[in-house]
Amino acid sequence: MSAVTNPIERVRVRVGETIFLKVAGQDGYATRDRIHLTPGPRWFPPGSAARVVHADAATFAGGLRALLLQSLHPLAMAGVAGHSGYRSDPWGRLARTSTFLASTIFGTAQEAQAAVDRVRAVHERVRGKTSDGVPYRASDPHLLTWVHAAEADSFLTAHQHFGARRLRPAEADEYVAQLGRVARAVGARDVPETVADLAACLDAYRPELRATPEALDTVRFLLHEPPLPGPVRLPYALLAAGAVTTLPAWARTELGLHRRLDGAASRLAGRIAVGAIRWSLGTTAVPSGP
Repeated sequence: MSAVTNPIERVRVRVGETIFLKVAGQDGYATRDRIHLTPGPRWFPPGSAARVVHADAATFAGGLRALLLQSLHPLAMAGVAGHSGYRSDPWGRLARTSTFLASTIFGTAQEAQAAVDRVRAVHERVRGKTSDGVPYRASDPHLLTWVHAAEADSFLTAHQHFGARRLRPAEADEYVAQLGRVARAVGARDVPETVADLAACLDAYRPELRATPEALDTVRFLLHEPPLPGPVRLPYALLAAGAVTTLPAWARTELGLHRRLDGAASRLAGRIAVGAIRWSLGTTAVPSGP
């Protein structure tokens, strides 16, 4: 830091380091080096769609959108509310999630499989009942497929709106197929392979989706009570506006977000926020999203 004399560059480096360490955790730089610099075969080659998407700052908007969309499944949301610690330790959960995505998408095949094994072990322990008494378990392939579909759709949609370069149709299909490999490794079934498959998968879950009190509490936490200091709340609000406006209209309505700032203004807000994150991170590898 002391070697940087340009005041604007000092601000960029300081902000970039703060963002990176919040998302990747205090050991983020060591983890990044292990994931990216360890030699060996990878699940996905350099230049592949999965790497393009998850190396871009648009993943920040995609991750927020994914959390909002995923919350609409009552069983998945009950598991998050009861076991994830998203309120008591939101940054820890974010770091664990971003590390898992980075490990599977950029790490060696051995690193990726180890990350998958850790997640599967955690899922086996997460089970319970909703407030309505309906049992759930995190290892349920049906729930895993929903979580995956919402995540894949969110990262892809955010990238197509805010990414440095939009994916071509064939690349978008490649992205869905590649992220599907990770989902199957974790235990999901009937995983979409193309963008059309992904849209059909999301539609098939519609009858199961609704905004439970837990989901609405998540919305309040993510959009109105984020654990952030005052100076960064405005940039975060711009990012959130961009994430919300890319949600399907039915999801915004269900979550009570249909009256929020919408359309061109929200998309512009998202582009400004993602652009600012991209500028601040500079050459630092982008964590793979929340």
